[in-house]
Amino acid sequence: MITLASDFGTPYPAAMKGVILRQTDARLVDIAHDFPRQDVRAAAFWLREVLPEFPAATHLVVVDPGVGTDRAAIVVEVAGHRIVAPDNGVALPAARRLKERADGETEIQVYDIAYDDDTTASNTFHGRDVFAPAAARVHEADAVADASGISATDEWVDLQFPDPVFDEDSATGEVLVVDDFGNTITNIPGHVLDDRQRVTVNGESAPVRDAYAQMDSGERLVTVGSHGNVEFAVNQGRGDEAFDLSVGDSVSLTW
Repeated sequence: MITLASDFGTPYPAAMKGVILRQTDARLVDIAHDFPRQDVRAAAFWLREVLPEFPAATHLVVVDPGVGTDRAAIVVEVAGHRIVAPDNGVALPAARRLKERADGETEIQVYDIAYDDDTTASNTFHGRDVFAPAAARVHEADAVADASGISATDEWVDLQFPDPVFDEDSATGEVLVVDDFGNTITNIPGHVLDDRQRVTVNGESAPVRDAYAQMDSGERLVTVGSHGNVEFAVNQGRGDEAFDLSVGDSVSLTW
């Protein structure tokens, strides 16, 4: 199986699939091609949540604002999964979560994907010309290191999500992503809401609920999402608008 994820929309993913299918008959599964454009951190967050739900597979990830520059292309291998991606940190949060899900002791190995600047690779579409063929080669190889053009490396770009700051009666964090429903997801762990009925969000009181439908339609709430973090939401509405929050905004939660 090869999964595909990008910020390409359409029709670019079809070209990547065509390249892959010329080299392998692997089953192709789309994760998403509507990640926020050129937002490496958002893609990394969602991949961290999604990839561990798959059996061992090759994952092709292309959110690549550095396309055509000297940024490297890599394969990250952990717990039987192989993530083919630009070297901009997008693959590392998912790799760490896969390691945790395995046993916490599995090593993360990183490999460099070599490509020749003198080839016909487009400077604007490495998804088709570099990453898709590499994903096919990696999928077909018994070991990543056996795939052509792949070599181990000890240098890569990491990406870490910011840590929240805790006090006796507060937590200060940041909005990491906003999903398509408008649910506003922070880096504050959900356990801070345990046994609480209300909290104050940036100075305004809001109810804490276990489910969206525990509030009337249009009413806002604070809850713990499936990702385990605090999120701000509106039952059948948009939490980002109701709480006036955007990605990257600071959030102060007090109780």
